[in-house]
Amino acid sequence: MNSRWIDIEAQDGGCFKGYLSLPHQVEKRGKGPGIVLIQEIFGVNSHIRAVADQYASDGYTVLAPDIFWRMQPMVDLGYGPEDFQKGIGYMQNMDFASGVKDLAATVAALRGLPECTGRVASIGYCMGGMLSYLCAANAGVDAAVCYYGGGIHTRLAEAAKIKCPVLFHFAGNDSYIPAAAVEAVKQTFAGREGARIDVYPGVDHGFNCWDRPAYNQQSAALARGRSLSFLATTISQAPQHE
Repeated sequence: MNSRWIDIEAQDGGCFKGYLSLPHQVEKRGKGPGIVLIQEIFGVNSHIRAVADQYASDGYTVLAPDIFWRMQPMVDLGYGPEDFQKGIGYMQNMDFASGVKDLAATVAALRGLPECTGRVASIGYCMGGMLSYLCAANAGVDAAVCYYGGGIHTRLAEAAKIKCPVLFHFAGNDSYIPAAAVEAVKQTFAGREGARIDVYPGVDHGFNCWDRPAYNQQSAALARGRSLSFLATTISQAPQHE
């Protein structure tokens, strides 16, 4: 993979890191639509970097920003109980308004890269799923994918600001997101063109992460296929004919 860490300038001063993963063909003048990939509470860890590389292998230019940089730069946690509690602590102490501004800065930085064709989507998981939703409302993305975003139901007033296509993935047996919260999201987006909500029966929160006990291969593959199809119709440019 062609990947590296880059600096991203914050809107209010300072800078933070982002993990950039480029399409395979970049050395042959290849470039692709952009994805801002938003971490879980565990930081831009080995799993998130692998997911970035995975989407880069599909031809996307992917940038995963270090969302916790204002508290602790370059957080990189595992999935054991101690790291889980550390991650919860970071999330509880995070300034989400500043986080959304940092994501808007990330979107702008990604659009400015020569390897990006210009259109950018956000994809986020867990805490990142909520942030991807807030990106759709506030950060100027062209599309958003939200995997089991906890707390979205508490920010549904933001939905009126969302003009881009948005795809939600929810776990049917989520131990962190109650069914009533998913239903509230469904009702808010009912009849909205470009909005899709998929619920995966019998799986728990975090089903996309192959490093977590909740991983479910079938649901993860189905959700990834739907995400790729969504991205292909929202941010991917039509092929140029010779």
